[in-house]
Amino acid sequence: MSNRHLARAIVLQSLYEWDFHDGSQDAHAVVLRNIEEFAEKIDEKVFAEKLIRGIIEHRDTIDQTITTFAPDWPLAKITIVDRNVLRIGTYELLFDEEIPSKVAINEAIELAKTFGGESSGKFVNGVLGAVFRDMVARGIQKTADKPKTTPIDPPPSDSAIETAPTTPNPPTTV
Repeated sequence: MSNRHLARAIVLQSLYEWDFHDGSQDAHAVVLRNIEEFAEKIDEKVFAEKLIRGIIEHRDTIDQTITTFAPDWPLAKITIVDRNVLRIGTYELLFDEEIPSKVAINEAIELAKTFGGESSGKFVNGVLGAVFRDMVARGIQKTADKPKTTPIDPPPSDSAIETAPTTPNPPTTV
């Protein structure tokens, strides 16, 4: 399991606890406690902290987006696991410029398959896929989704090409 995947799993478990208690706990403190307890040596502690902080900070927008793209499922009717997997995926799609959209969706699907019910992966895929398609339709492209371009030096002109000497340089003696 990659460190970022493990960090997402810990964030999911922390959000589950936070959500179960109706948001009355400090989500950041919960994730720090869970990291210390379950993954003390994780390299992606900062990533997990950024993720939980971003989800809580943008929760209203995230929840509204989920409601918009899962219209048959009021937020309160979505299982706690699926709801919080969707929060992670939606946050990474909408607000984290460093995570490619396809990675955000795939990671959320894997979390849903691991921690959710039998149809959780398909449900999460459907909702996040709709969010992504809407972003594309509106012309929104994240920095991480833009094609990587590497500058290619133009070929040298003929006058810049040096010809190799026809006879090797004699060795210098000291």
